[in-house]
Amino acid sequence: MRKGIILAGGNGTRLYPTTASISKQLLPIYDKPMIYYPLSTLMLSGIREIAIISSNEQLLLFKKLLGDGSNFGIKLEYFNQERPEGLAQAFIITEDFLNGDPSALILGDNIFFGNDLTSKLKNANLNKDRITLFCSQVPDPKRFGIAKFSKSGSLSAIIEKPRIPPSNYAVTGLYFLDSRAPDFAKKVKPSKRGELEITSVLEFYIKENIVETILMKRGYAWFDTGTNDSLLRASNFVQTIQSQQGLMIACLEEIALYNEWVSVNDLEKITNENTKSDYAMYLRKLIN
Repeated sequence: MRKGIILAGGNGTRLYPTTASISKQLLPIYDKPMIYYPLSTLMLSGIREIAIISSNEQLLLFKKLLGDGSNFGIKLEYFNQERPEGLAQAFIITEDFLNGDPSALILGDNIFFGNDLTSKLKNANLNKDRITLFCSQVPDPKRFGIAKFSKSGSLSAIIEKPRIPPSNYAVTGLYFLDSRAPDFAKKVKPSKRGELEITSVLEFYIKENIVETILMKRGYAWFDTGTNDSLLRASNFVQTIQSQQGLMIACLEEIALYNEWVSVNDLEKITNENTKSDYAMYLRKLIN
């Protein structure tokens, strides 16, 4: 059974002087904390055991916000990252948690949305023979890790911030890997910037030619909310979709209900505790 990992980071954010010690995953994307969005992506995949990695200071806030995950029909565990040393470090930190199981790693500031996304996530979760990467079209490929494809269409390399991009598909911060990820991560040597790069882990799989790439084309949206502008764009996007459709993005209780991980009675208890919030009103509509 695949387990999930959210790398929420331990450095906090310096987007604003007054929030220098606050993890950006606790900042709101429109009407809910950012952490809800990567968590919802893993839940849509069908993953119920999830590790959240951050600093001890931030973990206290995450625990207060999310608890043990039982309100959402999942199990959450929390892991301290004393010093951020690259994305691949997540597999080393959670090696005992994974206990030989395959994993899905998502970055805590990544948001995914799109038609038929849920089925693609579930297929990636169920795919035991190959690993799965989600690649999104971007207008400025020189800023990202870009996928290079062979003539047969398979992924042949990932080029970081290329001067001459081989494609306009960026490799997003969502990785469905097999049980060997911790072993590969421990083989990786620090890069010039002193980090264990996720790209170096992915190279092991690329050499074996077992990488499945999901190309997010027209109708999909991916946000890497690492800047003020991207935070604003993501918030505006969520507000627009929700106001136009009347459906909430990244409502964890709704996902849990449709996955049959929680019952209507469970939702009623939550709404009774939060009678005046818009979020509770939305849940009451689901119940009715």
